Amino acid sequence: MSQKRTCYDTYYPFQIISKHNLRMLDFEPVTILYGGNGSGKTTVLNVIAEKLGLNRDTIYNRSNFFEAYTSLCSFKIKNRIPKDSRIITSDDVFDFMLNLRSINNGIDVKREELFDDYLDAKYSHFQLKSLDDYEQLKRVNMSRRSTQSKYIRKNLPDNVREHSNGESAFIYFTDKIKENSLYLLDEPENSLSPQKQQELLRFLEDSARFFGCQFIIATHSPFLLSMRGAKIYDMDEEVADIKKWTELENVRAYYEFFKKHENEFEGK
Repeated sequence: MSQKRTCYDTYYPFQIISKHNLRMLDFEPVTILYGGNGSGKTTVLNVIAEKLGLNRDTIYNRSNFFEAYTSLCSFKIKNRIPKDSRIITSDDVFDFMLNLRSINNGIDVKREELFDDYLDAKYSHFQLKSLDDYEQLKRVNMSRRSTQSKYIRKNLPDNVREHSNGESAFIYFTDKIKENSLYLLDEPENSLSPQKQQELLRFLEDSARFFGCQFIIATHSPFLLSMRGAKIYDMDEEVADIKKWTELENVRAYYEFFKKHENEFEGK
């Protein structure tokens, strides 16, 4: 295919995936794309999601050549793509956490407004003059029959339960992932503590094993890389290759570091 370059800054996503001779992917119930920044693992997920028409919550950056690139890609599937299938990115999770925070901040502002509203209504010299005043009459009567706290509780929507960022992120995954669907996860370990990453690991393993889900995951988390039965593509290799998780450079770095300090953990 010929693309004429004029004022474009990049041919992205051309020459990103192919630079490591990654021409074809075969997928298992769990397939992991491992690699450092710039290895192309996120690009692979975006291309797959675009080609399959998967749901997504946030937009992503697309170059002028993205459509041309995806038109050259092809795929084979045994069955139709389930309707709940989607790609989940770090931006999706981050936006979800911001929305929770924004809702609660808005409720806090509303609470302050209701404090003033209660006092104004309770001590006003209100008289009903027309039907247009009926809602104000109800507020006056409610304030005079209620304590301030009861008035606030009755008129204020419930707060969304406060969670840490890690808890909120984990809730997002458990809410979005349904049975018997395909999910593309882009670095799901972001915002998750080591403990929460292990919880997510167990959740994903159970979802694949017992609930018919299929996952394609871009990650360099050693916890997620250890997922049972996962096929792992090492996209840092000059020719992208399939490896065991214990053979990956990132995992070996963790192993060698803790091995070096083993005596300190054992109190010797």
